[in-house]
Amino acid sequence: MSKLQVVTQSDSAEETIAAGCDEVTSTSNSDPLSQANANSLEREMDWFTKVLDLRIKLYFQQETELDSIGQLPAPDLTHDESPYANWVKQHLKHFEERLVLVMAIIPHIRPHIFDTFFIKNSNFDRPYTEFGGKAGTVHQGFLPTCETAAFVLVGEALAARFRISTFFEPQHVFIKNSVIRLTPPSEGEPFFSSTFSLETEYLNRFTTGVTEKINYTSQFPAKLITSPLSWEDLVLATEVMDEIDKIKAWIAHGNHLMLDWGLAKSLKPGYRSLFYGPPGTGKTLTATLIGSELGLDVYRIDLSAMVSKYIGETEKNLAKLFDLAENKRWILFFDEADALFGTRSQGGSANDRHANQEIAYLLQRIEDFPGIVILASNLRANIDDAFSRRFQSLIYFPMPDAEQRYSLWLNMLNGHYRDDKPDQLLSIAEKYEISGGAIANVIRYAAISAVQAGESVIAFSELVSGIAKELRKEGKTL
Repeated sequence: MSKLQVVTQSDSAEETIAAGCDEVTSTSNSDPLSQANANSLEREMDWFTKVLDLRIKLYFQQETELDSIGQLPAPDLTHDESPYANWVKQHLKHFEERLVLVMAIIPHIRPHIFDTFFIKNSNFDRPYTEFGGKAGTVHQGFLPTCETAAFVLVGEALAARFRISTFFEPQHVFIKNSVIRLTPPSEGEPFFSSTFSLETEYLNRFTTGVTEKINYTSQFPAKLITSPLSWEDLVLATEVMDEIDKIKAWIAHGNHLMLDWGLAKSLKPGYRSLFYGPPGTGKTLTATLIGSELGLDVYRIDLSAMVSKYIGETEKNLAKLFDLAENKRWILFFDEADALFGTRSQGGSANDRHANQEIAYLLQRIEDFPGIVILASNLRANIDDAFSRRFQSLIYFPMPDAEQRYSLWLNMLNGHYRDDKPDQLLSIAEKYEISGGAIANVIRYAAISAVQAGESVIAFSELVSGIAKELRKEGKTL
């Protein structure tokens, strides 16, 4: 096959890009971060277009004055302070890495730059295998694969191709920091057939300059949870707070212990804890406050979206979650974890084997996860013993005693209550053994009743009525 039997679109593509650049730069942008990123990326796109044009000419042995893409200097970012430029200067050492990052960005902002790859091999009337890539399901443009990156960066140089593969390995900043997402090909197909794309967090950072928190989607069934409350609002027993302090200490000093003390040789990464106890005793709020204090995002996992009746689907869903969270500063919080982390069955049915397979997979992923995992359950007995053995702490959240309940009542009422007789609120705290969550429900009901009556404070009788309603939920009476 003669490599000359091809008509390239490089010249027309370059003209198209230039026209596009003129159009964008003429549009004013009031957002300084967006404008700074746009200016940086204009230069990056122009550079990549020249690199791609040269690679095509070199590969098809067309006339050119240059013999290496390394002779096309990357834009100087020394004095560029855009979010994109600052990230590149901090994390990337080689111009080839920068080109890979640009390729991951192109489908989102200038997809037509890749149109060159749609040219066909005239001998076989099919796309060139060496270009890699594929068409999207809805996106009509070209989606790059690792093969595409290898072609652009090194052409046919085999040893250099091996080096390029390191850009897509777990230890590289692209994968380690979840900058680029790899989508593996079907089983049995070459690794270089994997497509790669920019993760949403970094797409936002490199365009608008704003890094938005990931939130619930069908692909990421977890919700970021926050709270306006503080530790002063959470009334816990001293022994519980001691255990919580251990978790906070690990988060703050874990890297020091693992690396500087050399404990990584004998300890698994990450930290796993089980919070168990009656509903409403502060398990979710505690996880939220740990994250808030130490600057970690806390994601509550939607187990209903994780568990599937189809064999293998639950494991796939969990794999996506753990892969995405692998190198994030997140706390994964599995609320009502019994559904997914329950005791394994001794039965021999297909359903039992399927459930046990899911639990075994979970054990492996949780044990290897380098971050923080917190499970919450109402009953410790509902959690498989195999998980319990792998937890660094099992923390029991008991029902609050009378003194703690009184503190909860005072904190939540926030001054909008007045006793009609001495120590009525104290008598409620001593008499009714209810959780902090139940107390919050009572106060909500009583506050609504007070507002409806035109009052600015909650009456004792409204609290009693609210307690009665709360007890009826549990089949109890005053």
